[in-house]
Amino acid sequence: MTNRHRTVLATLAAMMTLAVATPALAHPGHGGHEFADGWAHPFSGLDHLLAMIAVGLLAVRMGGKAIWIMPCTFIAAMLAGGGLAALGVPMPGAEWWIAASVLALGVMVAATGVIPLKYGAALVALFAVFHGHAHVHELLGSSAAASIAPYAIGFVLATAILHASGIAIGLGLRRWGQPMAMRVAGGMITAAGLLILCGIIQV
Repeated sequence: MTNRHRTVLATLAAMMTLAVATPALAHPGHGGHEFADGWAHPFSGLDHLLAMIAVGLLAVRMGGKAIWIMPCTFIAAMLAGGGLAALGVPMPGAEWWIAASVLALGVMVAATGVIPLKYGAALVALFAVFHGHAHVHELLGSSAAASIAPYAIGFVLATAILHASGIAIGLGLRRWGQPMAMRVAGGMITAAGLLILCGIIQV
């Protein structure tokens, strides 16, 4: 293994270690329903954070049109899920599905074969509905007179930035010729998802 390989793998390991070591602040409640609250929400939960970065990594892993289709699909489905929450439609087990999304997306990033776009996009859309529902459900639960629009704009922009971050990391790894590093990142996200599902990491 060359020094460059060690540097890339060490950087990935440090990034994931910091993420997993983040205090269990996921879904800590909202101070209000403004743009800033929506912006902060995706960053405040490890499950949301890792899933959205994983979507960006997966988009690069799949390549081609997936670079823009995967994040756009996630955001559109997330808004649909938020709309269901605003209408009062319950989604039992949403938190479980969100945790499962971290695990599944990590596996897809780490997979040796390329996931067909139609299947990848469908699975990402399914998970995104639960993420969106959780965003808005928690808002409505914390404010009787919540204004969803500015809050939604905030969490959509934050989500887009997390997707872009995952894409940037993935493109950087691909440019440096580090396919194994991409798989290592997927494996670490998978491990984090498993720990969340098992309740070892509380969110």
